[in-house]
Amino acid sequence: MKTKAIALFLAMVMVGVASAQTPQAAKAAVDAKSIKDIKAYCIDFNWWRRNLASPGGFANTDPAVHLAWYKMMGVNVIQTFCVSTNGYAWYKDGVVPEQPKLKHDFLRDMVKLGHAEGMLVMGYFTIACNPRWGAENQELSYFLKPNEGSYHLPYTDEYLDFLAKSIKDAVSNTGIDGFMIDWVWQPKRSTHYSGQVRTDYHPWLESEKKLYKQLMGEEFPGKENLTKEQELAYSRKAIDRCWKTIRKAAKEANPDCIIWLTVNHMNHPHVVNSDMYKEADWLMNEKGDIKSIDEVKSMIGEHTRLITCLARWNGQDATKVVPDALKAGVGLYGFSVPANKTPQHLEQLLARPVSELTGDDRNIAVLARAYHGVSIDAVWKDGKFVEPDKE
Repeated sequence: MKTKAIALFLAMVMVGVASAQTPQAAKAAVDAKSIKDIKAYCIDFNWWRRNLASPGGFANTDPAVHLAWYKMMGVNVIQTFCVSTNGYAWYKDGVVPEQPKLKHDFLRDMVKLGHAEGMLVMGYFTIACNPRWGAENQELSYFLKPNEGSYHLPYTDEYLDFLAKSIKDAVSNTGIDGFMIDWVWQPKRSTHYSGQVRTDYHPWLESEKKLYKQLMGEEFPGKENLTKEQELAYSRKAIDRCWKTIRKAAKEANPDCIIWLTVNHMNHPHVVNSDMYKEADWLMNEKGDIKSIDEVKSMIGEHTRLITCLARWNGQDATKVVPDALKAGVGLYGFSVPANKTPQHLEQLLARPVSELTGDDRNIAVLARAYHGVSIDAVWKDGKFVEPDKE
């Protein structure tokens, strides 16, 4: 039985989401300005069963199968990977070593396939985490357990030089329209474990003490003497320098490159009222609530596009977030692990009523209906969504 809420959802979807973009020539770049409503999704190679995905864990993934899944979803923006959080790249012959046994030139293939369908194709970098680089530069990295993902990298000259080269290479040589940056935070500064318990919190690496002096113009006062005001000032300077490095590398490689910042704590004192918020092309609230987006609207640039996120971890109700976002003119995005990401499985999922679904399946189902401009009651039948009164 339809409710007033469902009717409202349908009205907002029909007003807020334009029909799918017309496919373009296979090699044609997509004009980002032609993307009226951001309808994005990511099949997430970063994680597997609450641990970082092992290097090469998804190396056999077929770009054509992924493209078919995204096309059925109705996306106009694919977010995939330049370098996933384990530190290995998703394209061949680049500055960063590729995923072990990478079968396809995955990122380049996704760009070609996505552009042929009129989609933007975005890459990804995890900024404060790169276990592969950290293991090779232990004096510049805090400790990580095997397969652990955490903020472990101070933004030293050496790391920022590597990051800039990685970004320039991906933007220059893969054809991506831009990339997402994640985990633009300060390191957690842990050095070792005793059994399964992390111990010795907040000792500073000598390399980060040197960075503190470089940015603050004074010697590091010692962990015990570091005031909250000093810690805040240093953190903002370090993040700002990192951001400017990212932006310079991207825009020098391609002035039209879209830099997409995702933040899981929008009002954190390290990033509020920052140049990063003002200069980012796209800014996403990973926690998914519209209230947090509203609170930073005065901090962003005139060109900045806002996006919200649906994922299992943030616990948002897709049937509420999606119509709220559409009403506010906020873009939509979701992500989930690669399991069951085939067109066949998606077809079965979309044929079921949203009310029967939970977790990521429910998020996918609601987003797909919004992306196709149909009501929440529509179901997938014979290759398209069908409204109940038209069956």
